Amino acid sequence: MSVVTSAPFSRRDRAWPFWPVVPLYPYGQRPTQRVEVVKDTLWTFEQFQGIFYVVVPIRMTVVRLEPTGLLVYSPVAPTSECIALVRELEERHGPVKYIVMSTVTGIEHKVFVGPFARRFPAAQVYVTPNQWSFPLNLPLPWLGLPGDRTHLLPADSSQAPFADQVDYALLPKIDLGLGPFGETACFHRASRTLLVTDAIVAIPAEPPAILQLDPFPLLFHARDSAAEAIVDTPANRRKGWQRIALFAFYFRPSTLDVAAAGDMFREAKQAPVRSRQHYFGLYPFRWRPDWPQSFAALHNHGQMQVAPILKTLIFNRGPEAVLDWASAVATWEFERIIPAHLEAPVAATPAQFLAAFEFLRSAPAQPSQSLPEADFELLQQIEALLISRGIARPRAELTKQSSLK
Repeated sequence: MSVVTSAPFSRRDRAWPFWPVVPLYPYGQRPTQRVEVVKDTLWTFEQFQGIFYVVVPIRMTVVRLEPTGLLVYSPVAPTSECIALVRELEERHGPVKYIVMSTVTGIEHKVFVGPFARRFPAAQVYVTPNQWSFPLNLPLPWLGLPGDRTHLLPADSSQAPFADQVDYALLPKIDLGLGPFGETACFHRASRTLLVTDAIVAIPAEPPAILQLDPFPLLFHARDSAAEAIVDTPANRRKGWQRIALFAFYFRPSTLDVAAAGDMFREAKQAPVRSRQHYFGLYPFRWRPDWPQSFAALHNHGQMQVAPILKTLIFNRGPEAVLDWASAVATWEFERIIPAHLEAPVAATPAQFLAAFEFLRSAPAQPSQSLPEADFELLQQIEALLISRGIARPRAELTKQSSLK
């Protein structure tokens, strides 16, 4: 693989002025890395985003079509830098022909599709069915998608204009109460590559390359107290990344305590730097000594897995539908998977992909047989709150309704 870094580009090239729509770090600056995964055939475009310096990669994939042209899966922020890197591919391989909006729920993916499509006015946009928006369910053109060239992906994938080279499988709508969940997996036959959005991840032990462009979030979370200075070392970058991963997937892992407000403000006075970037010295996190064991279980030797959030709050609300979808995807002969987050590409077989969903075969589906149950405590509390407010339905009720169909 080869990487095109962001070095030739300026802050102006990386600017993203529409960040207030979804106000995630790094806000108005979105550096991009292009990685050639399969020579002259398949590329990823990586950016990063997060809240409170809990940053993770977000990824767009571009596929070369025969005899000419490009397909874009799950666009990222179309900064001048990002678009320039795409234009380089267009010069060699033809224009962007198709843009795939691969998710129903993920606002961090959907928000970029309209702006990206406007930069490529000849491209046709294909969206995953059952789209919705919150707090108002608005028509797609109102969400910025071009009305004259936006289409729903046909239920029959053979009817898509790129069906001669790219297969896809629509995850049937999973009703979460507040709205449905769904995504589209695509299979590029020529490169034997599976593209997914959120369904599968692989968590690296080392910080992803895109995060190394701005290591401050890694170093911020490597500290054990507010009084500790931010020091840039490879060990601190790794430590900060592994803690970020625990935050991102559990929200509050069992190995994390939160300081009382009084203690937090007292410690802030001892912080060596109290700028706005450092949250004025406020640092509420108290990591227990055994947090590396918690990360090791989550890392799972880098193997692909379903993220804990999807296990606990989403996929177990429609286990039969998810298993049917995973089984359909597993009929394709892929050798690598490119998710929209974290590690990519992930070397994997269809059998390994299907095995990641085995947790759904228990009744009711349990989050995991290998991850510490205590780490799921907050996610289970969130599930109970959603059910108590009538936003989500109990798993038992969903299972019963499914068995009656």
